[in-house]
Amino acid sequence: MVHTMNIKEIIACNKKFVIGMVHCLPLPGTVGFDGDCNKIVSQAVQDALTLEKAGVDALIVENMGDDPFSALLETEQVVGLAIATARVREAVKIPVGVDAAFCDSVASLSIAKMAGCQFVRIPVLVDTVEFYGGFIKPCARLCMQTRKKLGAEDIMILADVQVKHTNMVLPHVTVESSAKAAAGCGADAIIVTGSAIGVETPIEMIQKVKKVVKIPVIAGSGVKPGNINEQLHIADGAIVGSSLKEGGILSNPISYELVRELLDGLKK
Repeated sequence: MVHTMNIKEIIACNKKFVIGMVHCLPLPGTVGFDGDCNKIVSQAVQDALTLEKAGVDALIVENMGDDPFSALLETEQVVGLAIATARVREAVKIPVGVDAAFCDSVASLSIAKMAGCQFVRIPVLVDTVEFYGGFIKPCARLCMQTRKKLGAEDIMILADVQVKHTNMVLPHVTVESSAKAAAGCGADAIIVTGSAIGVETPIEMIQKVKKVVKIPVIAGSGVKPGNINEQLHIADGAIVGSSLKEGGILSNPISYELVRELLDGLKK
């Protein structure tokens, strides 16, 4: 597959971009895994093709079905996510990224490097947070060292700040402080989210972050046809996943019609 698009060019051209999520079904080694590896890969590839056909600018492949999450992936998950990502990368011409959730920067960067991906999403780069699986410490130093060690400096880091489904261990740290720290550590873009999957990213949070960083700011949750214009009036781009699923069920395939409805909403 010859790839014609570059994520850096997409972000740099001042176009309001939309990144679609490819949510993998439960991977080997996880509670929800049903033994069918071919189904995991085939649905990931089909979702990627649907998103590309509908007109999104880029994709992120994520192990969304692996709940309950730990901070780092186990070997079986890494292998499964790597194969799914590689197959997606081979199937589409638009840029592909990786998110090894909850926050395995080494796995994300390693998979991205091997599969020829252009970017990764790092949920906890500079914050110290707690979630149902325990505490996650900042990974900025390890992330940047790994990128250097892999010779992967061309792979962009899209970093969440005060990410959804977590609580800040130090709640007095402002989102502005987190954003400035992430930018200072080498993030190429900042992602701001609501409190959970599907929860709209507060406009005021996007505005606060936009005021303190010069890198792109992305709305990372709750973007829908009814709010995409408002969100992208401030944000530079959006990451969209759950609102594009058939019947609103995360394990279901992506709906072409829902993707088109979202992108048509951006044009109005």
